[in-house]
Amino acid sequence: MGESLNKGEMIMTVIKGLEGVVATTSSVSSIIDDTLTYVGYEIDDLAENASFEEVVYLLWHRQLPNAAQLTELKTQLSEHADVPAGILTYLQTTNLTTSHPMSVLRTAVSMLALYDEDAEVMDEKSNYLKAVKLQAKISTLVAAYARIRKGLTPVAPDKELGYAANFLYMLNDRKPNEIEIEAFDKALVLHADHELNASTFTARVCVATLSDVYSGITAAIGALKGPLHGGANENVMKMLMEIGEVEHVDAYIQNALNNKVKIMGFGHRVYRNGDPRAKHLKAMSEQLGIISGERKWYDMSVKIEEIVTSSKDLPPNVDFYSASMYHCLGIEHDLFTPIFAVSRTSGWLAHILEQYENNRLIRPRADYTGPTGQKYVAIEDRA
Repeated sequence: MGESLNKGEMIMTVIKGLEGVVATTSSVSSIIDDTLTYVGYEIDDLAENASFEEVVYLLWHRQLPNAAQLTELKTQLSEHADVPAGILTYLQTTNLTTSHPMSVLRTAVSMLALYDEDAEVMDEKSNYLKAVKLQAKISTLVAAYARIRKGLTPVAPDKELGYAANFLYMLNDRKPNEIEIEAFDKALVLHADHELNASTFTARVCVATLSDVYSGITAAIGALKGPLHGGANENVMKMLMEIGEVEHVDAYIQNALNNKVKIMGFGHRVYRNGDPRAKHLKAMSEQLGIISGERKWYDMSVKIEEIVTSSKDLPPNVDFYSASMYHCLGIEHDLFTPIFAVSRTSGWLAHILEQYENNRLIRPRADYTGPTGQKYVAIEDRA
């Protein structure tokens, strides 16, 4: 796994990808024996019982809110959901047809700092308020972007709706039904945090320099943009669209397996016996498939799961069934990763606030493999 190197008096071990390396302590979330917990609450418990707003409070405060605390957080999120007009103007004047959605979101989130007079204030109270503002506004940004690029007018947040319902309302300009709200709220809960994943680690490295909260979230979005982290469910949906019908699944998947083509949405670097989040999204994918009249995407997914798990012993991960679920909610496929960011912002912010509480600059070493002993040669003497 690693190679020990003697660098003077320091012995270093190179571990590619930092796999298995414990880089910090954290009380936000854990993955132990294939069980994901948020502050000690198992994800199954939270997925079945908690709202996204409750989970946000849990991650930020390390305890579930009482009724008054939950009402206060919901009120704060509603009060700060509006996005500055200047950022909407930016979205309306940018060529969104050729821009990657995550690039647009990264830039828009970075711009939020320009409209916050306390962006550079680093005390605990100010940082917490910035967390509230970011969590409130990021869903508005994604929904506004989705509409503007189609030539539609952004829908202002409805202060009476919960977080999940309000996003769907701003996206589609209609009040969602209860099953749609439940499905999307559950997806937000399941994606909220995932221990020290690549984007979370990026956020913590950024703010460990005592950079601001907006920079930390912008950096995290940049990491999530990469296809090895975010975007897997978009590729799952692309595969389903290519297959087209249930009766084409066998031939397509067998051909992919025979040619050693990676099938997206299966396996996980951390989980060995299956992603505990997948079953919840599978159930919601079936329900939404029925009410939307597009059950075939769920049926195709089930058939793919049966073939891949029996052939490769790889269970589906959180991305696999979220693809068909989001599709049945009417969400465009290239918005899947920005929506991931909407949820994961809650976890990123929890880790950022935790990093500030007991900060130490994150500065690992590298194993130098280049030439040594070189001497400067005047430019006229170089070949």
